[in-house]
Amino acid sequence: MAASQNPAPGAPGIDARWTSSAKSGVGTALTAASRTWFTISHGILNEVYHPRLDHACTRDLGLVVTRDDGYFSEEKRHARHDVVWFADGVPAFHLTNTALDGAYRIEKRILTDPLRPTVLQSVRFTPLSGVAADYHVYALLAPHLVNAGMGNSAWIGDYKGVTMLFASGRGQFLALASSLPWREASAGYVGTSDGWRALSASGRLDARYASASNGNVALTGEIGFTATQDLALLALSFGPSADEAGYNALASLNAGFDAAARSYVAGWRDWQKDLLPLDQPGHKGPNLYRTSTAVLGTHRSSSFPGPAIASLSIPWGFDKGDDDLGGYHLVWPRDLVETAGGFLAVGLVDDALEILAYLRTIQEADGHWPQNVWLDGTAYWSGIQMDECGFPLLLADALHRTGALSREMLLSYLPMVERATAYLLKNGPVTGEDRWEEDSGYSPFTLAVEIAAMLAAADVLDACDRPEAARFARETADCWNDQIEKWTYASGTGTCAALGVSGYYVRIAPSDLSGAASPRDGFVPIKNRPPGDADRRPDLIVSPDALALVRFGLRAPDDPRIVDTVKVIDASLRADLPQGPVWYRYTDDGYGEHPNGDPFDGTGQGRPWPLLTGERAHYELAAGRPQVALDLLGTFAACAGPGGLLPEQVWDGADMPERELLRGCPSGSAMPLVWAHAEYVKLLRSLRDGHVFDMPPQGPARYIRNSTTAPFRSWRFNNKIRTLAKGKMLRLELLAAATVRWSADAWVTAEESATCENAFGIHVVDIPVSHLVIGQGVEFTFFWLDAQRWEGRNFGVIVAPE
Repeated sequence: MAASQNPAPGAPGIDARWTSSAKSGVGTALTAASRTWFTISHGILNEVYHPRLDHACTRDLGLVVTRDDGYFSEEKRHARHDVVWFADGVPAFHLTNTALDGAYRIEKRILTDPLRPTVLQSVRFTPLSGVAADYHVYALLAPHLVNAGMGNSAWIGDYKGVTMLFASGRGQFLALASSLPWREASAGYVGTSDGWRALSASGRLDARYASASNGNVALTGEIGFTATQDLALLALSFGPSADEAGYNALASLNAGFDAAARSYVAGWRDWQKDLLPLDQPGHKGPNLYRTSTAVLGTHRSSSFPGPAIASLSIPWGFDKGDDDLGGYHLVWPRDLVETAGGFLAVGLVDDALEILAYLRTIQEADGHWPQNVWLDGTAYWSGIQMDECGFPLLLADALHRTGALSREMLLSYLPMVERATAYLLKNGPVTGEDRWEEDSGYSPFTLAVEIAAMLAAADVLDACDRPEAARFARETADCWNDQIEKWTYASGTGTCAALGVSGYYVRIAPSDLSGAASPRDGFVPIKNRPPGDADRRPDLIVSPDALALVRFGLRAPDDPRIVDTVKVIDASLRADLPQGPVWYRYTDDGYGEHPNGDPFDGTGQGRPWPLLTGERAHYELAAGRPQVALDLLGTFAACAGPGGLLPEQVWDGADMPERELLRGCPSGSAMPLVWAHAEYVKLLRSLRDGHVFDMPPQGPARYIRNSTTAPFRSWRFNNKIRTLAKGKMLRLELLAAATVRWSADAWVTAEESATCENAFGIHVVDIPVSHLVIGQGVEFTFFWLDAQRWEGRNFGVIVAPE
């Protein structure tokens, strides 16, 4: 039966999976015409994204080599892989895959066509044993056009008489064409009738199928290599129709690889020439500065100006299926601002401005930003992370301080700033999730961002002639800053005794809805631990997050509380690896491979994060130890994978080569992590400048040099303080107008005070109780004016040592 009349059996195929997140390269052309991004690992193409940076279109595209004697070799599994960049900062790649058994060598050059949505691979096949006629070389393509494995369709067809491998899904189409005509081709269902299954069994496509509809599909085609034709050009192209995908493939083939490469390389070299010269002298191997900037540039969207996704990868993707559509190819506002900081560090102010404009566009009506979003602003996860509400304010202020925002532009951002500040004021200081997206409560990192963001917002508000709003933001920042230790600093613990320290900042202290939290009370439910082994006392969990108090300028690096915390962090979380020290996220973290190397599946064991080495280096620089910071820069760089990409985590156990886990080398988590590359370039800038590049200036001036404190403590329904320091006034902050009835003598006498609405829609009244002594207190209740009703219960605050 002719192939065109032969549909594949075995629908819909086995459950779909993604692929390795350990990328050795990522790339895209810097043109709007391309709108295509590629990733590589293990010597082959992995996920390709089109027409948006957040939509994966393929699982992988690799080669299989067979002989008629039953020989079977898959280059991604059975070859040694070497990867070389075309040039420093140009994300196009030379790949060399040499069979472990010495049978063949495959050389590839990979990039995207700047003129079309096409990924081009120039492929040379060289027999190292025998002759070309002995071998068959097949391309295997797994389409994931629906950003998932199931629901795709594939078929063998032609465009203008040229046979191509086609697939479709979600209104998108792809075509895979070869400059050397396909000798034979087949479409099938993965695990039942796909080409890999046939080739591994017999070395040939014994059955050739013309189509496979609505399932987990695969396409296979034999490349027509001969003794005299050992070089083929493969074009993987996309379009809104099969004909347009076919047209793009044929046009790219006709134009050739070299023309595309000249334009591609020129585009990236032109972009790189405007960067600050932060290259490390005498550096051997890939220039990690240029690599990092290229990673930042590659992860930007061309269809939505401004955003950058967290990573072109899916952590432990080989173990993930269609239940993980987002992976890391989503926008996290925190990561995006960190990326903007990277652009600012290298001199790309306009890129940071585009990010700020994007953040303004996707801000929710109530002022906060979603936990993460697709490029169009649609929320993916629904958590509320208060640091993500503060980071955009820090970016706006940073751009304002650089002079990049004219007064007219600054006024255009005023509504964004006002809404975000109002959200922080109304909903902080407690966060729904910390920066690791897991636990609610009082986090030193989140508090540092919130407070720094309010001070930054106040400067912007002042510049926009909003002095009363600015004053309230600063006063609240002062109030929260005064209480950081009350909320997050533990003393007199067993850890203190064991390490000889007076105290330390905990990772996070749980909120107490009935009153004030304590870093020694309650439990923190670690969300990536097995059931029954999740709860920990807050004083038993520490994190490098506390160093944010220095990074954001709220505490001096030589503050004894910080110095003691560093001792606790190093005793608990430092991993001494071959390249140097790398730190864990927090005590008993479970986000990482299991001890036996199995991938993270909701539980596991946390592994060291290279970006935390970068954060530690920034702390050392702030503390006046630039050589230590420089040494840590080297450790940070040595965590990179073979293509120079920085991973989310590195492996800290014994070598498990069968699982590709080697001590000190990237684990199965995300690689590259854009946040890590942004931290790396910021560290380069900080070392050049001799101070922390992205430290906001307001905190050091206000709290370290001038020791500013607040004359009051604030009470609100989401933060009902139970105690008040002697000499402090009590500020009540409500979300509706009220008359407050209060008494400082157990209701022997009572007074009434009316709230006043401020610029942020907060109804405020200050209760003058600064004369009370320790042990005395004030009680109060509310008459709600709009509802014309009493609250129906009393609340109280007692004066006590803070």
